[in-house]
Amino acid sequence: MSSPTAPPILDFSPIYGNDSEAKAKLVEEVRKCCHYNGFFQITGHRVPLELQRRVMNCSKRFFDLPLEEKLQIDRNLNSFNRGYELLRSQMLEVGTGPELKEGLYIGQEIPEDHPYFLQKKLNSGPNQWPQTVSDKEEFQNTTMEYYNAVFELAKDVLAVLALTLGVETSYFDPLTDGAVATMRFLHYPAQPKDQDEKLNRGIGAHTDFGCVTLLLQDEVDGLQVLDAPTGQWLDVKPAPGAYVVNLGNLFMRMANDKYKSNTHRVINKSGRERYSIPFFFSGNPDYLCECLPNCREQDEAAKYPPITVQDMVTASYKESYGRAEAYKKDLEMKKLDQASNVAAVGA
Repeated sequence: MSSPTAPPILDFSPIYGNDSEAKAKLVEEVRKCCHYNGFFQITGHRVPLELQRRVMNCSKRFFDLPLEEKLQIDRNLNSFNRGYELLRSQMLEVGTGPELKEGLYIGQEIPEDHPYFLQKKLNSGPNQWPQTVSDKEEFQNTTMEYYNAVFELAKDVLAVLALTLGVETSYFDPLTDGAVATMRFLHYPAQPKDQDEKLNRGIGAHTDFGCVTLLLQDEVDGLQVLDAPTGQWLDVKPAPGAYVVNLGNLFMRMANDKYKSNTHRVINKSGRERYSIPFFFSGNPDYLCECLPNCREQDEAAKYPPITVQDMVTASYKESYGRAEAYKKDLEMKKLDQASNVAAVGA
């Protein structure tokens, strides 16, 4: 058996051209990736490299701020998941420690009189912008310019996914119309070499919650994808300008498990700080996720009942953040028990 290889880098440009043969080849390559592990990288897309570099600079400027200034926009101060996420707030892998990353949650600007905000839809509200970052107006403009560009790219990716299923590129329009997508600026501090890797993951082993994720990496690696047949972890090396694309649990569910939402993690062993910008495309919160065309035999039942984007993704968020809180509370209780035992011995 040949050794497993990391997710391939695919040229996405045929989707924008008139070469039907090249387009068919791309669709087939994407289909194979979806069936195998749901991961691939793309180049030849329409998000300019110059814009990618500008937004990565914005991310670094934000994380360079003093902690007290970042905490002015703590995401825990609102109910719609926008703003700063403190180190070790989330825990995606049972048996590890809460994760060695900090983040900034960003999304479409949803004013407080918008129906999504009033109805408490998934991750819907006004962005919480840092007030002390250098060139504040440029920071906001660049961030939203980039957000909108990747939103369009996510729609292009879903159009290709529709082709892999043998349906029209417009099939997912009801999912993408009014869609919710959440972007995160992420910063992984350098991990000391002697720290316990199990307890100090940048992100623990997990699958993504929504439909599709597009990840922009800086030049520092650390992302690993599980090769399920062999149990090996494969490094996903950063490629200039490329996006790592992967399917989430919601898409796998709709595909009746025929397409994979695969386990991945980040372990920053580089000795350097790592920055990345994942873009999580969930979809219209009211979209009813049902079994997709050509994902079951004629007499085969769907594995899952219908569920809305809102209900599926919200439950996943609650689980991962609740796990981190439970871990911290358990740790505090153990410390209190230890302290009381020491006091009892000394009495």
